[in-house]
Amino acid sequence: MTAKPGPRYLPGDPPPAEDVARMIRVDHAGEYGAIQIYAGQLAVLPRGTASAAVRKMAHQEEAHLDRFARMIVERRVRPTVFAPLWHVGGYMLGAGTALLGAPAAMACTVAVEEVIDAHYGAQAARLGDREPALKATIEEFQADERAHRDTAMEHEARRAPAYLLLTGAVKAVSRMAIWISERF
Repeated sequence: MTAKPGPRYLPGDPPPAEDVARMIRVDHAGEYGAIQIYAGQLAVLPRGTASAAVRKMAHQEEAHLDRFARMIVERRVRPTVFAPLWHVGGYMLGAGTALLGAPAAMACTVAVEEVIDAHYGAQAARLGDREPALKATIEEFQADERAHRDTAMEHEARRAPAYLLLTGAVKAVSRMAIWISERF
């Protein structure tokens, strides 16, 4: 008895085309949110090595956003309706953590980038052999996000007040934003 050819997804999962659209939607939203976090941090952090590192990471996130913005248009993917909330919420998260000091701003970056690393890894695995260009983009950006996490750790993220509590809260918010942005 041979298995019937058919979709490689479970009942209730979005079909492959919708899955790809969700990936592009959420990744576009995530890069937009990251830029807002860094903008909030830069508005508060004094000039120095931490703000220079944040500025460099923000520049990379802008390049990521530009690529996903092109995909949104080329593939006719609807952006998330929550972009205005991510604009304000991301900025407030960035400014709020920076008000706690440079280590807290870096702890925020560690938390966000760890969630995004796992998120991009899961997307690449789901894509498998389909959509090789999208998968390559995701893997390229995943490497950048890991580098951002490492940079934040080098800038004493672990010295943030209540590091585990702060990073846990930021991770929870990041996961929630991912879930919402994929769907809406």
